[in-house]
Amino acid sequence: MTPSERFQLIHQTIRKHDLRRLTRYLCQIAEVSAGGYYRWSSAEESRQLRETADQYDFQLIREHFEALNGKAGALVIKMRLEKLNGIVMNHKKIRRIMRKFGLVATIRQTNPYRKMAKATQEHRTCPNLLERQFVQGEPEKVLLTDITIRYGSGQWAYLSCVKDG
Repeated sequence: MTPSERFQLIHQTIRKHDLRRLTRYLCQIAEVSAGGYYRWSSAEESRQLRETADQYDFQLIREHFEALNGKAGALVIKMRLEKLNGIVMNHKKIRRIMRKFGLVATIRQTNPYRKMAKATQEHRTCPNLLERQFVQGEPEKVLLTDITIRYGSGQWAYLSCVKDG
């Protein structure tokens, strides 16, 4: 049981049985600090305001979530809120509200074109037929190209010139 749930239980017990003078004793039984309970009870109004704001924000988030058939995550909803409604909302808040109200985006399907590209093996590595025997004795039998080099402060350069082995 979380401290917040314990505070809630103490609060309900005090109100139900009118035990205002036994607050410290009830906190001791529930193994929470009395100061923590008083702080929690004084913040009840701000919790209610946050809950009301969360309800309003949930309605906005759910509209966009349902408009995209449940396939929108927090970042997509954030961008749609900014673009269509002009509302700037932190993506972490959107995630918290989605988790709180049980909105879960469906997982994307795999890209069939990616699978097809792997099947055709267009970008596969070729076997090493030369075995570093570059000098073959006749012209234009072995042509060399494609060098990627690193220079400067970790930058990469692509050099493509054709050379007869």
